[in-house]
Amino acid sequence: MEGETFLWLIRHAPVDGIAGTIHANDAPADLGDHAQLEALRLCLPRDAASYASPARRTVETARALGLAPELVAEFSEQDFGDWTGRRHDELARSGGEAYARFWSDPARGRPHGGESFEDQVARVRLGLARIGAGSAALVVHSGTIRAALCIALDLTPPAALRFVIDPLSLTRIDRLATGWRVVSVNQRVS
Repeated sequence: MEGETFLWLIRHAPVDGIAGTIHANDAPADLGDHAQLEALRLCLPRDAASYASPARRTVETARALGLAPELVAEFSEQDFGDWTGRRHDELARSGGEAYARFWSDPARGRPHGGESFEDQVARVRLGLARIGAGSAALVVHSGTIRAALCIALDLTPPAALRFVIDPLSLTRIDRLATGWRVVSVNQRVS
């Protein structure tokens, strides 16, 4: 790929739903933090291409930022399979050994019918390869941003899971001719 790519990765707004739930793709965003949305909008480059996961919460957040993103399936959140739509506390009570085993190795663990974080990293790598030179804003999920950091920093997937990525935070990474550069992680723009 020729040229340098400057990525503004924004985690979507909080989900407007029950906390502690593994939310499905149709979960809506809570767009009530108008000040943070405006601060993020103002820091994005005007000429940036825009991309988002196809999930409702990322699309709604992107539109609230004034973006008309191209939807990229590779930027979807980790697929939690049969656990999607269920609460963690309920899964901890009823999920038995499978749920406990997953959390003993969350980078490699794969919920029934879902994917591992390692799978997500491979998928995000394909999505990033589609983005050409120039500036790009990506409205995505915490797992997607952790996967991008895993790639940029050449980390193991378990190490990348240590990053905290808050809703409506900004992470900046650049793909240069000589490799990746990390500008900021989980930044609260004001």
